[in-house]
Amino acid sequence: MQVSQNSVVQFHYTLHDENGQLESSKTQDPVLYLHGHQNLIQGLENALADKKAGDSFSVTLAPADAYGERRDDAIQTVQVKHLMGAKKWKPGMVAVVNTSEGQRQVTVVKVGMFKAEVDTNHPLAGKTLTFHIDVLDVREASAEEIEHGHAHGVGGHHHH
Repeated sequence: MQVSQNSVVQFHYTLHDENGQLESSKTQDPVLYLHGHQNLIQGLENALADKKAGDSFSVTLAPADAYGERRDDAIQTVQVKHLMGAKKWKPGMVAVVNTSEGQRQVTVVKVGMFKAEVDTNHPLAGKTLTFHIDVLDVREASAEEIEHGHAHGVGGHHHH
């Protein structure tokens, strides 16, 4: 079966930028997603279209097709007490903050006693990224998965 709208895809990836390897899923459960429901960055989802189980390929994505360009106006000041993920903060550390749109990762730029400057750009914004993909499985999504807008099962989302 080929990857198409409403198919559930299971894959492993290794991610590189121009400086080398950033991360790999191979030491954990494979990624599981519902194709055509914006559960992946658009460039990667486009590259997976029409692939099938057993396919291995690489795709290089420009920032616009990955995590977007870096925005210079993305530096904000927040109270240190709102940073989640560590007790003591240093520049370069990634924190989580609650926003009106849910939780968001930010990068600490500067930290004072009570306030911190954070960069709200995605940590991979502005980078050209290369994904090495091994497609493990492709199947039809269940009606429930389509209704929920995401895949269920190992590596996907579970409802309890």
